[in-house]
Amino acid sequence: MKHLFLRAFIWGISLLGLLLVVAGCSLQTSPIADPKGPIALMERDLLYTAFFIMLIVVIPVFIMVFWFAWRYRAKGGSGEYKPEWSKSRTIEVFVWSIPTVIIIALGYLVWTYSHLLDPYKKIAAPENTINVQVIAQDWKWLFIYPELGIASVNELAFPADKAISLKLTSDTVMNSFLIPALGGQIYAMAGMTTQLNLQANEPGRFRGRNTQYSGDGYSMQFFDAVAMTTQEFEDWVANVKAQSKPLSTVTYNELAKPSIEHDVEFFSWVKPGLFEEVLKKYARRPAPTLRRHTPPPTQTNCEGNKPC
Repeated sequence: MKHLFLRAFIWGISLLGLLLVVAGCSLQTSPIADPKGPIALMERDLLYTAFFIMLIVVIPVFIMVFWFAWRYRAKGGSGEYKPEWSKSRTIEVFVWSIPTVIIIALGYLVWTYSHLLDPYKKIAAPENTINVQVIAQDWKWLFIYPELGIASVNELAFPADKAISLKLTSDTVMNSFLIPALGGQIYAMAGMTTQLNLQANEPGRFRGRNTQYSGDGYSMQFFDAVAMTTQEFEDWVANVKAQSKPLSTVTYNELAKPSIEHDVEFFSWVKPGLFEEVLKKYARRPAPTLRRHTPPPTQTNCEGNKPC
């Protein structure tokens, strides 16, 4: 019996170690575990901190499972048999105090980081920020640079030494915008705008996607976020402006038609106010005002006080 227990224990520890190694290899290639921006870095630190705090409960539980099984085994166990035992103040203190402290610690972390990681919070000064308007379509992403007068489909380019301020909406059902290497997700919804501020620590190409199910092309609704050097970004802007392809209302309506795995596309000119036009398409119309009918006053003659 003793040898069987030891063998099972060794196999269990070995399997757990193997799983941790495999998970570690996977995390090394995960953008969440290998962040490329200050926002994603803070999110990773919060995730790890919460994970290790919760291990305060998890690890003792697994240790006690094996310890109790060994101590109170049927044959040869050293545990004392107490059928009348029902209460222990020491156990009560530990059972209630430790989870309470953990909940308070996690609550403090969530409250603090919810304000630190507010997606609407600006990261840099206006002169060090690139403003981009984002429109979710079926099944692609349109990025408009209002200050530059250009646009791109499925490619978000920006200089690595500047922050990007995204204003998002949708020209279809609700989408969820996410670049795991740079920061958390935020929803894009028709008729309203949301905001997201991100930044990259270094030049690179990062994968972004829609994480909200939105129909047939949802699983292929990816885009590339490309952080460039200042010179590379200036060259990219010049190349887009040289395309001689305007984004008018007619062109936009054609672009908005459903398409799966849409190729990267550039527009050298964007109709001013196009983003606002998309918003107005889904704006709520005011309800009609109900007017109460008032009958006209009754006229009377001077003789007999009868109606005329």
